[in-house]
Amino acid sequence: MNYEVLVDIGKPFMVLFAVIDIFGSVPVIIKIKKRAGDIHVMKASLVALGIMLAFLFIGEGILSFLGVEIKAFAVVGSLIIFALGVEMIFGVQLFRDEGEGSKKIVSIVPIAFPLIAGAGTMTTIVSLQAEYEMQYIAIAIVLNMIVVFFVLKLTKRIERFLGKGGIAILQKVFGIILLSIAVKLFADNVKDLFL
Repeated sequence: MNYEVLVDIGKPFMVLFAVIDIFGSVPVIIKIKKRAGDIHVMKASLVALGIMLAFLFIGEGILSFLGVEIKAFAVVGSLIIFALGVEMIFGVQLFRDEGEGSKKIVSIVPIAFPLIAGAGTMTTIVSLQAEYEMQYIAIAIVLNMIVVFFVLKLTKRIERFLGKGGIAILQKVFGIILLSIAVKLFADNVKDLFL
């Protein structure tokens, strides 16, 4: 595997890693575990993986059916990613909380969806297709889900290790990364819509 391929996998991996923000979600996951009991880590990871891969392979087809260009979706995606970054940096809530679901399905709702594979993640997956090849995005998704699996397994240890301050710092850092990605994604795609 050459350097260019590693970069083509690494960039979408980092974008998705920042959007999913699994480390920043550790306090939420702990809270859900306390209310609903333990979660099925494998089930949550596989459901989220399935949602993300399905959206990767059929998301563009759905957009084509609706007559929406991938570049236009990328511009809209950049705005959503920007909003997610603002949420993470300023601690404001721009997106409505979907609730915690019942105890029986807590591994799927809200852990797999919308916490891991939410609107921001799915928008990002389609937006990334404007810049990266599908197979590289698929690898980036799988690698992210491996990270998610281990974070879900080790949430309590991670929370103890990072502390509230460490998690807060991670959220701010990934928020800044998201804002930068959103600006680049917007700039790269918006000009093509008006040519």
